[in-house]
Amino acid sequence: MNTFGTNFRITTFGESHGAALGVVIDGCPPGMTLSESDIQPALDRRKPGTSPLVSPRQESDRVEILSGVFDGKTTGTPIALLVRNHDAHSHDYEKMKNLFRPGHADFTFQQKYGIRDYRGGGRSSGRETIGRVAAGAVAEKYLTSLGITIKGHVVSVHGKTGAQEIESEILAAKNAGDSVGGIAEITAKGCPAGLGDPVFGKLDAAIAGAMMGIGAVKGVEIGAGFAVAGRFGSENNDPITKSGFLSNNAGGILGGISSGQEIVVRIAVKPTASIAKPQKTIDAGGNDASITVKGRHDPCIVPRIIPVAEAMLALVLIDAVLEQRKYRE
Repeated sequence: MNTFGTNFRITTFGESHGAALGVVIDGCPPGMTLSESDIQPALDRRKPGTSPLVSPRQESDRVEILSGVFDGKTTGTPIALLVRNHDAHSHDYEKMKNLFRPGHADFTFQQKYGIRDYRGGGRSSGRETIGRVAAGAVAEKYLTSLGITIKGHVVSVHGKTGAQEIESEILAAKNAGDSVGGIAEITAKGCPAGLGDPVFGKLDAAIAGAMMGIGAVKGVEIGAGFAVAGRFGSENNDPITKSGFLSNNAGGILGGISSGQEIVVRIAVKPTASIAKPQKTIDAGGNDASITVKGRHDPCIVPRIIPVAEAMLALVLIDAVLEQRKYRE
């Protein structure tokens, strides 16, 4: 499945080492001013080659609007966004093309399709998220016009919480030929009460699914998250007064519907699967083998996953906003 959303639908396309990647957006309301400059900042935050802490791959990741915008405004027709690849080193993967990289989708893609693009993982590469981030930027612009803003930050990396400690931990893993994971938090402010539906259309379920749909994410918390398992109800309930809620353990969602408070989401991000240390694996024939992954990779994905997670939250919220309009019309 390469399509996400119901009212604001996106379909991403492209591979890590293909000619280009991008997204087609269907359902964007007409009349919104939109240009490449509205989208590029989010892609710049996601792109590689910006510091010693991320992949050294050099890509400009310049976005092109191919359709759906006329005279600087959205027309209500499909918006096609394209980002071309310029710095793919496919030769880095030639010696590994018959080996399954541990922690990657190589083995499962082969089992499902009987064929796979071994160059950087193809569609399973983190580079696929370019389309999500581009579409998320469009969604965020619309949400901002409604007073809804989204912001993410790194909470911790490998158990470290300070900026200096985080940087040192990432560089130490890089120098050791290894990688580290961490936790990121994304908050949406200004969401009105009433978004989402009870039972099978819960807003928190949609958010959790969107976050788990990001390749490196292995866990999701909303509000107090797993901490609620160790609390009394009297500790965890959010008291309500005429002035509003006194706390936000629910993370801005009650009964699957937004409460008007900040929506708070945390994600657990796994260590980058591509590491230089030797690992046990098997080859395409099922024989035992050893692999050392070559190429240019992030020693920690957490910093670059922030704009991706922000985009996915924006895509869920714009879908919910457009759905809620049906109840008011």
